[in-house]
Amino acid sequence: MSVPPVDPQLLGDATEIAAAAAAFTLRYFRSADLAVHHKADGSEVTDADRGAEALVRAEVQRRHPADTVIGEEAGVTEGTSGRRWIVDPIDGTASFVRGVPLYSSLLAVLDDHGPAVGIIAIPALELLLVAGRGRGCHLDGVAVGVSDTQDLGASCISSSSFDRGWWPDPALLAVTGSGAKTRTWGDGYGYLLVATGAIEAMIDPELNRWDIAPMLTVIPEAGGSLTTWHGDDGIDTLSTADRRVGWIASNGAVHDDLLTLVNSTLA
Repeated sequence: MSVPPVDPQLLGDATEIAAAAAAFTLRYFRSADLAVHHKADGSEVTDADRGAEALVRAEVQRRHPADTVIGEEAGVTEGTSGRRWIVDPIDGTASFVRGVPLYSSLLAVLDDHGPAVGIIAIPALELLLVAGRGRGCHLDGVAVGVSDTQDLGASCISSSSFDRGWWPDPALLAVTGSGAKTRTWGDGYGYLLVATGAIEAMIDPELNRWDIAPMLTVIPEAGGSLTTWHGDDGIDTLSTADRRVGWIASNGAVHDDLLTLVNSTLA
Protein backbone atom coordinates (compact mmCIF):
# COMPACT_ATOMS: atom_id res chain seq x y z
CA MET A 1 0.00 0.00 0.00
CA SER A 2 1.38 3.40 -0.94
CA VAL A 3 2.17 5.93 1.75
CA PRO A 4 -0.02 9.05 1.49
CA PRO A 5 1.42 12.55 1.23
CA VAL A 6 1.53 14.50 4.46
CA ASP A 7 -1.61 16.41 5.33
CA PRO A 8 -1.17 20.00 4.06
CA GLN A 9 -2.64 21.47 7.24
CA LEU A 10 -0.09 19.62 9.35
CA LEU A 11 2.69 20.77 7.03
CA GLY A 12 1.45 24.35 7.31
CA ASP A 13 1.25 24.19 11.09
CA ALA A 14 4.77 22.78 11.36
CA THR A 15 6.12 25.46 9.04
CA GLU A 16 4.54 28.26 11.06
CA ILE A 17 5.79 26.82 14.36
CA ALA A 18 9.32 26.30 13.04
CA ALA A 19 9.45 29.84 11.66
CA ALA A 20 8.29 31.28 14.98
CA ALA A 21 10.90 29.30 16.91
CA ALA A 22 13.62 30.41 14.51
CA ALA A 23 12.61 34.05 14.90
CA PHE A 24 12.66 33.66 18.68
CA THR A 25 16.33 32.65 18.64
CA LEU A 26 17.26 35.87 16.86
CA ARG A 27 16.22 37.87 19.93
CA TYR A 28 19.30 36.43 21.63
CA PHE A 29 21.73 36.05 18.73
CA ARG A 30 24.86 38.18 19.21
CA SER A 31 23.33 39.66 22.36
CA ALA A 32 25.95 41.21 24.63
CA ASP A 33 24.28 39.83 27.75
CA LEU A 34 23.63 36.29 26.48
CA ALA A 35 24.08 33.90 29.41
CA VAL A 36 25.68 30.57 28.52
CA HIS A 37 25.09 27.59 30.80
CA HIS A 38 26.52 24.08 30.70
CA LYS A 39 24.58 20.85 30.84
CA ALA A 40 25.72 17.72 32.67
CA ASP A 41 27.55 16.49 29.56
CA GLY A 42 29.47 19.77 29.29
CA SER A 43 27.61 21.05 26.22
CA GLU A 44 26.42 24.63 26.08
CA VAL A 45 22.83 25.76 26.44
CA THR A 46 21.22 29.21 26.55
CA ASP A 47 17.89 30.82 27.31
CA ALA A 48 17.40 30.95 23.55
CA ASP A 49 17.53 27.12 23.32
CA ARG A 50 15.11 26.69 26.20
CA GLY A 51 12.76 29.46 25.15
CA ALA A 52 12.53 28.35 21.52
CA GLU A 53 11.73 24.78 22.57
CA ALA A 54 9.12 26.04 25.03
CA LEU A 55 7.52 28.00 22.19
CA VAL A 56 7.32 24.88 20.02
CA ARG A 57 5.85 22.84 22.86
CA ALA A 58 3.22 25.48 23.59
CA GLU A 59 2.19 25.75 19.94
CA VAL A 60 1.97 22.00 19.45
CA GLN A 61 -0.09 21.71 22.63
CA ARG A 62 -2.42 24.44 21.38
CA ARG A 63 -2.87 23.08 17.86
CA HIS A 64 -2.40 19.33 18.35
CA PRO A 65 -2.84 18.60 22.07
CA ALA A 66 -2.85 14.81 21.68
CA ASP A 67 0.58 14.69 20.01
CA THR A 68 3.88 13.70 21.63
CA VAL A 69 6.71 16.24 21.73
CA ILE A 70 10.36 15.21 22.05
CA GLY A 71 12.92 17.95 22.60
CA GLU A 72 16.60 18.19 23.33
CA GLU A 73 16.15 20.46 26.32
CA ALA A 74 12.97 19.31 28.07
CA GLY A 75 12.67 15.64 27.16
CA VAL A 76 9.44 13.88 26.24
CA THR A 77 5.85 15.02 26.71
CA GLU A 78 3.78 11.95 25.92
CA GLY A 79 0.65 12.19 23.81
CA THR A 80 -2.00 9.71 22.76
CA SER A 81 -2.33 10.30 19.00
CA GLY A 82 0.76 8.34 17.93
CA ARG A 83 2.14 11.39 16.15
CA ARG A 84 5.51 12.75 17.30
CA TRP A 85 7.13 16.17 17.00
CA ILE A 86 10.91 16.22 17.47
CA VAL A 87 12.58 19.57 18.07
CA ASP A 88 16.14 20.79 18.34
CA PRO A 89 15.67 24.49 19.07
CA ILE A 90 19.28 25.39 18.28
CA ASP A 91 21.40 22.84 16.45
CA GLY A 92 24.89 24.25 16.72
CA THR A 93 24.72 26.09 20.02
CA ALA A 94 28.53 26.37 19.92
CA SER A 95 28.14 28.45 16.74
CA PHE A 96 25.21 30.41 18.18
CA VAL A 97 27.02 31.57 21.32
CA ARG A 98 30.02 32.67 19.24
CA GLY A 99 27.94 34.75 16.87
CA VAL A 100 28.44 32.44 13.88
CA PRO A 101 25.31 32.69 11.67
CA LEU A 102 25.26 29.03 10.55
CA TYR A 103 23.35 27.59 13.51
CA SER A 104 19.99 26.02 12.73
CA SER A 105 16.62 25.38 14.29
CA LEU A 106 15.22 21.92 13.52
CA LEU A 107 11.73 20.46 13.60
CA ALA A 108 10.41 17.09 12.49
CA VAL A 109 7.01 15.41 12.57
CA LEU A 110 6.46 11.64 12.36
CA ASP A 111 3.02 10.12 11.90
CA ASP A 112 1.62 6.60 11.54
CA HIS A 113 3.29 6.28 8.13
CA GLY A 114 6.74 7.40 9.28
CA PRO A 115 8.66 10.64 8.63
CA ALA A 116 6.15 13.29 7.54
CA VAL A 117 7.73 16.74 7.88
CA GLY A 118 11.29 17.97 8.10
CA ILE A 119 12.27 21.61 8.56
CA ILE A 120 15.69 23.25 8.75
CA ALA A 121 15.68 26.96 9.57
CA ILE A 122 18.87 29.02 9.42
CA PRO A 123 17.55 32.07 11.28
CA ALA A 124 20.52 34.42 10.93
CA LEU A 125 20.60 33.86 7.15
CA GLU A 126 16.80 34.03 6.84
CA LEU A 127 16.61 30.58 5.23
CA LEU A 128 13.74 28.16 5.74
CA LEU A 129 13.94 24.70 4.17
CA VAL A 130 10.66 22.79 4.36
CA ALA A 131 10.03 19.22 3.23
CA GLY A 132 6.76 17.31 3.40
CA ARG A 133 6.32 13.64 2.55
CA GLY A 134 5.14 13.42 -1.03
CA ARG A 135 5.23 17.19 -1.43
CA GLY A 136 8.88 17.87 -2.21
CA CYS A 137 11.53 20.02 -0.61
CA HIS A 138 11.45 23.81 -0.80
CA LEU A 139 13.84 26.54 0.25
CA ASP A 140 11.96 29.76 0.93
CA GLY A 141 9.13 28.45 -1.24
CA VAL A 142 11.30 27.41 -4.21
CA ALA A 143 11.68 23.72 -5.05
CA VAL A 144 15.22 22.42 -4.54
CA GLY A 145 17.05 19.15 -5.05
CA VAL A 146 20.36 17.37 -4.67
CA SER A 147 23.28 17.64 -7.07
CA ASP A 148 23.79 15.27 -10.00
CA THR A 149 27.51 14.67 -9.40
CA GLN A 150 28.28 11.00 -9.99
CA ASP A 151 31.95 10.82 -9.06
CA LEU A 152 33.03 10.69 -5.43
CA GLY A 153 36.36 12.25 -6.34
CA ALA A 154 34.55 15.28 -7.76
CA SER A 155 32.33 15.61 -4.70
CA CYS A 156 32.36 17.83 -1.65
CA ILE A 157 31.76 16.10 1.69
CA SER A 158 31.01 17.93 4.91
CA SER A 159 30.76 16.92 8.55
CA SER A 160 29.88 18.71 11.75
CA SER A 161 33.50 18.09 12.73
CA PHE A 162 36.50 16.11 11.53
CA ASP A 163 37.81 15.92 15.08
CA ARG A 164 39.70 12.65 15.69
CA GLY A 165 38.11 12.51 19.14
CA TRP A 166 34.70 12.15 17.47
CA TRP A 167 35.52 10.22 14.33
CA PRO A 168 36.96 6.69 14.44
CA ASP A 169 40.45 7.07 12.96
CA PRO A 170 40.06 4.45 10.17
CA ALA A 171 36.78 6.00 8.96
CA LEU A 172 38.25 9.50 9.10
CA LEU A 173 41.26 8.44 7.04
CA ALA A 174 39.04 6.64 4.52
CA VAL A 175 36.76 9.64 3.96
CA THR A 176 39.45 12.34 3.91
CA GLY A 177 41.56 10.17 1.61
CA SER A 178 38.74 9.52 -0.84
CA GLY A 179 39.72 12.30 -3.21
CA ALA A 180 36.64 14.35 -2.38
CA LYS A 181 36.89 17.85 -0.98
CA THR A 182 36.15 17.90 2.75
CA ARG A 183 34.68 20.83 4.66
CA THR A 184 33.03 21.40 8.03
CA TRP A 185 29.77 23.17 7.28
CA GLY A 186 28.27 21.53 10.29
CA ASP A 187 25.05 20.67 12.02
CA GLY A 188 21.74 21.30 10.24
CA TYR A 189 23.35 23.71 7.78
CA GLY A 190 25.39 20.91 6.22
CA TYR A 191 22.27 18.85 5.56
CA LEU A 192 20.61 21.88 3.99
CA LEU A 193 23.60 22.13 1.63
CA VAL A 194 23.11 18.51 0.56
CA ALA A 195 19.38 19.03 -0.01
CA THR A 196 19.97 22.12 -2.14
CA GLY A 197 22.73 20.58 -4.27
CA ALA A 198 25.56 22.74 -2.95
CA ILE A 199 27.53 19.71 -1.71
CA GLU A 200 27.23 16.00 -2.35
CA ALA A 201 27.31 14.49 1.15
CA MET A 202 27.16 15.11 4.88
CA ILE A 203 28.60 12.49 7.22
CA ASP A 204 28.40 12.48 11.01
CA PRO A 205 29.65 9.58 13.13
CA GLU A 206 27.30 10.09 16.06
CA LEU A 207 24.04 12.04 16.31
CA ASN A 208 21.10 12.28 18.69
CA ARG A 209 17.59 11.73 17.37
CA TRP A 210 16.71 15.44 17.38
CA ASP A 211 19.78 16.17 15.23
CA ILE A 212 18.72 13.83 12.43
CA ALA A 213 14.91 13.51 12.59
CA PRO A 214 14.09 16.28 10.07
CA MET A 215 16.57 14.84 7.57
CA LEU A 216 14.52 11.64 7.24
CA THR A 217 12.03 13.73 5.27
CA VAL A 218 14.31 16.47 3.90
CA ILE A 219 16.89 14.35 2.12
CA PRO A 220 14.53 11.86 0.37
CA GLU A 221 12.18 14.66 -0.68
CA ALA A 222 15.17 16.49 -2.19
CA GLY A 223 15.99 13.36 -4.20
CA GLY A 224 18.88 12.12 -2.09
CA SER A 225 19.68 9.16 0.15
CA LEU A 226 19.93 9.00 3.94
CA THR A 227 21.08 5.97 5.92
CA THR A 228 23.04 5.08 9.01
CA TRP A 229 26.67 4.11 8.57
CA HIS A 230 25.44 0.50 8.46
CA GLY A 231 23.12 1.27 5.54
CA ASP A 232 19.75 1.03 7.29
CA ASP A 233 17.02 3.68 7.54
CA GLY A 234 17.62 4.20 11.26
CA ILE A 235 14.01 5.11 12.01
CA ASP A 236 14.03 2.88 15.09
CA THR A 237 16.70 5.10 16.64
CA LEU A 238 14.14 7.91 16.96
CA SER A 239 12.36 5.94 19.69
CA THR A 240 15.42 5.65 21.92
CA ALA A 241 16.58 8.66 23.87
CA ASP A 242 20.20 7.62 24.39
CA ARG A 243 20.94 5.87 21.09
CA ARG A 244 23.45 7.82 19.01
CA VAL A 245 24.45 6.49 15.60
CA GLY A 246 26.38 7.59 12.53
CA TRP A 247 24.55 8.95 9.49
CA ILE A 248 25.30 9.59 5.83
CA ALA A 249 23.21 12.00 3.75
CA SER A 250 24.07 12.24 0.08
CA ASN A 251 22.84 13.05 -3.39
CA GLY A 252 22.26 9.32 -3.84
CA ALA A 253 24.71 8.92 -6.70
CA VAL A 254 27.75 8.69 -4.40
CA HIS A 255 25.97 7.00 -1.49
CA ASP A 256 27.07 3.43 -2.14
CA ASP A 257 30.68 4.55 -2.49
CA LEU A 258 30.51 6.33 0.88
CA LEU A 259 28.87 3.35 2.55
CA THR A 260 31.61 1.09 1.20
CA LEU A 261 34.30 3.45 2.47
CA VAL A 262 32.84 3.71 5.95
CA ASN A 263 31.86 0.06 6.31
CA SER A 264 35.30 -1.11 5.26
CA THR A 265 36.56 0.48 8.48
CA LEU A 266 33.90 -0.94 10.82
CA ALA A 267 34.82 -4.62 10.58
